[in-house]
Amino acid sequence: MITTVIPKLPFIDKQKTLNFYINQLGFSFLSDYGDYLLLSCDNVEIHFFSYPTFLPEKSDFMIYLRINSEIEKYYQKLQDLEVKIHPNGALETKPWNQKEFAIIDPNGTLLTFGQTI
Repeated sequence: MITTVIPKLPFIDKQKTLNFYINQLGFSFLSDYGDYLLLSCDNVEIHFFSYPTFLPEKSDFMIYLRINSEIEKYYQKLQDLEVKIHPNGALETKPWNQKEFAIIDPNGTLLTFGQTI
C-alpha cells in the first residue's frame, strides 16, 4: 500500500538550493549525501539530486504543495523575504476551489502552493 509520495528534484548548486529552501521557504535540513540532499517542512519531505549541467530555463519539474491554513500569511512572508513570485503566479482564488500562488526555485522547478477554500 502506498503511504507517501516524496518528490525528487534536481539541484545545480547545493548551497543555493539549501539557502533557498531553508532560509526562504522554511524547510529543515535532514541529510546530505554529497550528490543527494533530504529536506523537510512539517509533514513534507523533498529529496534533491545533483545535476550540475541542468539548465533551469529548460526545467519541466514542478510540484504542488498543499497548505492547510493561512496561505495569505505564507505568501506575504515570502514576499517580505523577497522570494520572486512567478510572473503568472500571484496569489489568487482558482475555479477549482483553491487559493494558489507559484514560485520558481533556483533550479527552475515550479513550486505551486495551494490551500482549499
